Amino acid sequence: MRISRRRFLTLGAAGGAWWTLGGWGNGLPGLALPQVAPIPQFLDVTEKSGIRFRHSFGERELSSILEGTGSGCAWFDYNNDGLLDLYVVNGRYVEGITNHSAADGRDATNHLYRNNGNGTFTDVTAEAGVGGKGLGTGVAVGDFDNDGYEDLYVTGYKFAILYHNNGNGTFTDVTADARADNPYFGIGTAFLDYDRDGRLDLFVGNYLNFLPQYRQFYSGDHYPGPLDYAPEFNRLLHNNGDGTFTDVSKESGIGLLAGRAMGVTVADYDNDGWPDIYVANDNMPSYLFHNNHDGTFANVALETNVGYGQDGEATSAMGPIFGDYDHDGWQDLFVSDARYHRLLHNPGKAGSFFFRDMTNPSGIGAVCGQRVAWGDGFFDFDNDGWLDLFLVNGGLTWLIPMESTLLRNNGDGTFADVSNQAGSLFNRQQVSRAACFGDYDNDGYIDAFISTLGGPGVLLHNTPPAGHRNHWLTVKLAGTRSNRDGYGASLEAVAGDLHQYVQAVSGSGYLSQSDPRPHFGLGSHGEVDRLIVRWPSGTVQTLEHIPADQILTVKEPAVAGGPAEPVKGQEK
Repeated sequence: MRISRRRFLTLGAAGGAWWTLGGWGNGLPGLALPQVAPIPQFLDVTEKSGIRFRHSFGERELSSILEGTGSGCAWFDYNNDGLLDLYVVNGRYVEGITNHSAADGRDATNHLYRNNGNGTFTDVTAEAGVGGKGLGTGVAVGDFDNDGYEDLYVTGYKFAILYHNNGNGTFTDVTADARADNPYFGIGTAFLDYDRDGRLDLFVGNYLNFLPQYRQFYSGDHYPGPLDYAPEFNRLLHNNGDGTFTDVSKESGIGLLAGRAMGVTVADYDNDGWPDIYVANDNMPSYLFHNNHDGTFANVALETNVGYGQDGEATSAMGPIFGDYDHDGWQDLFVSDARYHRLLHNPGKAGSFFFRDMTNPSGIGAVCGQRVAWGDGFFDFDNDGWLDLFLVNGGLTWLIPMESTLLRNNGDGTFADVSNQAGSLFNRQQVSRAACFGDYDNDGYIDAFISTLGGPGVLLHNTPPAGHRNHWLTVKLAGTRSNRDGYGASLEAVAGDLHQYVQAVSGSGYLSQSDPRPHFGLGSHGEVDRLIVRWPSGTVQTLEHIPADQILTVKEPAVAGGPAEPVKGQEK
């Protein structure tokens, strides 16, 4: 039996074992107390960072489901200086929607914060031209024209904006020319190269057919919920390679199923080399669109057991994220929701991809059942080589503040709640919605930004205890035959006894995008013995004996079967 070095922190975990002064609660005698490394601290550095973001939903009190959805955020390097910048979407007052007497956010905008490289940020929204319009919701990042500069796609209520990065610090709204608008209640979105032609396409999740004039008969019930409105159809936009997109929603099968999309994410869950799409639907079955390799998709959520929450509930699903939390080579799925969440283990071909709900056996259900989670991150916050979970929480229909949650992967299929050990943020209540995660100072530890509903944003710096830093490797992909971002690439890293699998994706979690650079925690290992990159083009690239603690740029070979392109690293 394998006993994790952190198992004693998990009270009531699967198996029923807990630590007592006399030994393990399951009767195993004579075991010494495991040595546990100190927990890194997420320090609130918002004030000294210069980030002064406050979210607005148009008024001071919630009066509609439109206002309650919140807005997302994204980490990306818009000026190619090697530092992650931050883009935060905002809501605002909308004529005919929000309450005149409690109006707020008439002048609210989205914000772009340039990373100065010294722990501070500069607001460059106006000069960059990315202030947005209307009530914004989601955001995704991708180089849709493969010019080497990251572009932005922003969703909102009855609009979308495609911002083309001009490469000089400014962006141009090319939505109309690119035929990329979305005149619906757009929400979660993601770039992906679904047909593997080397160009990024767009998936747009639409929430519901919101009717501003509709109100609850009994005011005590507050505003109408998702089931009071008709569902909407999602959209798939194919990149034509000439700066324009074609709506292929119906032809692909994506547009044949109405839903109430919240979060959207992408992964190759069956390892067939083609990206699939997961849509977390609100109060109805979620969708897993399997890529048929011919431009069409089939919803296989029911066959694979990912359509519902535990006990067959169609819960208020929020943020979906894929990640291989148990190192078996198959991407598992976590979905935050208003109840106990869903941790769905992918058994691979051996289980015919019938995901097993491990929410309760993992210990997650017992910890999270009393809160409503929205934004989430599946990342290795302590760089021990195992994916952990970071959840931000907040009330559904009332502005009810809640603490955030940090769950540490024990390496044995269970998670431990270490929130109270990870910084004061986890003892602070706020009405959180979106969160995005990225290593903004390139120190190898993943940081976080949290967007609250109608409140100030929070920047958290992940700070390991002195003398307890683990090793790491971050990979920046540069596609040639594949899309420039390398979205859809699968990476396999072997370092001693650690064998990890990560996929490069665009949108992930709730309305947001985290650091697009794949990241590996390496624990005590000072090098990666072998790194294998399987590009969307089909090219497989193998690198060996890579020193740890660096940001490694890997360029795809320009010719199929050709020699590996040079790589360069940025050591820290």
